[in-house]
Amino acid sequence: MIYLDYSATTPVDERVLDSYCKTTREYIGNANSMHTLGVKSKELWLQATNQIADIFGINPKELIFTSGASESNATAIKGVAYKYKNRGKHIITSKLEHKSILETMGYLSNEGYEVDFVELDKTGQIDLKSLEKLIRQDTILVSICAVNSETGFKQPLKEISKIVKKKNKNTIFHSDLTQALGKMKFDLNDMDLASFSSHKIYAPKGCGILYKKKDINIDTLIYGTTANCPFRGGTPALPLVVSFAKAIRLMYEDLDNKIDHVQKLKNKLVKGLEKYPIQINSNELCVPHMVNFSLLEIKSETFLHALERYEVYVSTTTACSSGSESVALASLSHGDKRVSTTSIRVSLSHLTTENEIDEFLKIFDKCWNELLLK
Repeated sequence: MIYLDYSATTPVDERVLDSYCKTTREYIGNANSMHTLGVKSKELWLQATNQIADIFGINPKELIFTSGASESNATAIKGVAYKYKNRGKHIITSKLEHKSILETMGYLSNEGYEVDFVELDKTGQIDLKSLEKLIRQDTILVSICAVNSETGFKQPLKEISKIVKKKNKNTIFHSDLTQALGKMKFDLNDMDLASFSSHKIYAPKGCGILYKKKDINIDTLIYGTTANCPFRGGTPALPLVVSFAKAIRLMYEDLDNKIDHVQKLKNKLVKGLEKYPIQINSNELCVPHMVNFSLLEIKSETFLHALERYEVYVSTTTACSSGSESVALASLSHGDKRVSTTSIRVSLSHLTTENEIDEFLKIFDKCWNELLLK
């Protein structure tokens, strides 16, 4: 098997799984309970929270644990929209966002909010001048992802933050960092709100983080809050939080070398693909972990299943939008269906080997020739 769909989800690291299992077995108490078992669980909860906060250089109270990035995104966007609706109902986002953000924006549009989409330049980055022009006195939120999940387009978060605060100091800046974690460096202090997901960095599915700067207020979406979870009701998912903390710590170990390894793999892959009459959509401004290309003459779903016969696993768009047209590429290609409906995403990891890339290219060639001869 050659697994090249790491941006959809990652295998759980055995060391992370050990932490999950140990916590599940040895910390059975509810962290909200006042008895000894509960206190023991709360202490571990605080320890894991402090560990994450130390790595990110933030206050532990700025971390909200959720069920995943989709919940974090919805909580950030709807939480701000409802909290500050008396200040304004104007929101800015981009066509590069994850489905969980785009659909939340659609919901708010039906609720009377005005949503504007910032223009993109030909490299796939936010047009900063377009963003500056869009920001108004009634703009309550700007939500721009750090890394597009289909192509790997990377955004200049620090510059975006400066523009947002310069134009309107009261406008809140949120970024979906789900595809950035482990793929690039960032500073959470550049943002007011940020979203993460555990299963993108070799931890179990079902846990996310919403970073909320301490001076930002949001409306609660899930009621039943406690002292441990003041912005999101529910029993603390202690095994998931502990394993997420472990995964973040492991991810940051030797991160530069991990990224360099993936960059070498990307270079090898792109060089191997350049001999075919396809369009490579991921450029030098993208994180190296994703290589998106459009086959132009072959439907992406057809090619995906051809690769699957050889136990090679890739994606078309994103896992949450599978089977549909690429929103990002549709926008950048000005509606060219040949580009947006024939795209394949190969996503790499520090676990990926050169031999796997070599084998993928051989199988790609087989599938390419088989399908073109039909």
